[in-house]
Amino acid sequence: MGGVPKLTRADAVEAARNPLASIAARWTPSPRTVRRAALSALVMSVVIVVTGGAVRLTGSGLGCPTWPKCTDDSLTATGAMGVHGAIEFGNRMLTYVLCAAVGWAIVAARSQKPWRRGLTRLGWAQFWVVMGNAVLGGIVVLVGLNPYTVAAHFLLSTALITVATVTWQRTREGDEAPRPLVGRAVAQLVWFLVAAAGLLVAVGTVVTGAGPHAGDSSEVARMPVDWEAVTKLHAVLAWIVVTLTFALWFVLKAVDAPRGPLARTRELFLVLLAQGVIGYVQYFTDLPEVLVALHMLGSCLVWVGVVRVLLSLRERPVEARADLPGPAAEASLTKA
Repeated sequence: MGGVPKLTRADAVEAARNPLASIAARWTPSPRTVRRAALSALVMSVVIVVTGGAVRLTGSGLGCPTWPKCTDDSLTATGAMGVHGAIEFGNRMLTYVLCAAVGWAIVAARSQKPWRRGLTRLGWAQFWVVMGNAVLGGIVVLVGLNPYTVAAHFLLSTALITVATVTWQRTREGDEAPRPLVGRAVAQLVWFLVAAAGLLVAVGTVVTGAGPHAGDSSEVARMPVDWEAVTKLHAVLAWIVVTLTFALWFVLKAVDAPRGPLARTRELFLVLLAQGVIGYVQYFTDLPEVLVALHMLGSCLVWVGVVRVLLSLRERPVEARADLPGPAAEASLTKA
């Protein structure tokens, strides 16, 4: 067994100056590792939304009444703050887990051979969105859970989920220019679907901001809109999204579209049906917290599904690895 290469002073200086390049010079992750790293970042971006919802639904939004410390005198929650302090502080700690997942995705993308600069940039985009949302989360606490800042906090989380989904998809593709798999009319229908789904998510934040779950046991201002009316608007938009999804599936079948767009559209339709059932049940049962949490998870999954449908409309073939002979290169692509 050979000895571990000795780290010279020059190597140490270079590693301190550019740690990612230093890691990339010593480690080459497999395509599967890069995919898993990107998927972990996507999963954590959804988890942080759901746990943030748990903070609100348990009335723990001001469990840590200040930021960045939990109290004026303590960085962490104290025993005197009870379960609300523990829940709020626990959600703050999950931000570090999210940062670790995004960091792993960045390192894996940077270390892949050949280096995929675009994939690395997507990883860094996730990191900066996380940092921005952490600051916005602090502002939410400092302004006493103002519903408009809470809505912005969720929308920025949706932006993070978008970038994470794109990153995960890009790990499964090559870097050639995208080739469309469907005609222009189908692509336009999908963009209508994306716009309607985006509006659905945005109106959903208004439903939350006007609804009864303010995030704290004390009196918290709500958005001055008719909650019943905006909830019905939300339901109408949901039906529009469902209708557009079904129409898209029908059109794709009619034009004999490739398997990818059909599969992604079918998956989105099933998620939408489940989300619709949860939405109606929670509405007619006075918004039980468990169902509201499931609805928040469903909102994330719906948006991931919409983004995946959009991305399925084109392909970027993976190039065979030049360092492998024919059959070995084909096997590498199959595993990827």
